[in-house]
Amino acid sequence: MAKRTRWADLSRFERGALLALVAIEFALTSAAAVDLSFRARRDVRGGKLLWWLAIFIQPIGPIAYLLLGRHRIRPENADAPATAGRKGLLGIGRRRRARP
Repeated sequence: MAKRTRWADLSRFERGALLALVAIEFALTSAAAVDLSFRARRDVRGGKLLWWLAIFIQPIGPIAYLLLGRHRIRPENADAPATAGRKGLLGIGRRRRARP
């Protein structure tokens, strides 16, 4: 049986690398879960239940969902350049200055 490595036995670099990988894994899983919960069923390839199970298989599941599990949403007029529109990128209307 292999000896278990304790946190205290890891070097500072190893601890930092491990924490970075955990943070990346958490971010990918969170992004996949939020996207899947708000995405319509017709915009998901395969069943949503299947993808819910798959995103918790680390680290392949969230990456697979984000790359393969979603249909790309295309604008109605695909030939027109993508613009932010009248309200801006965040959907917030632009404030106009009051005229003196």
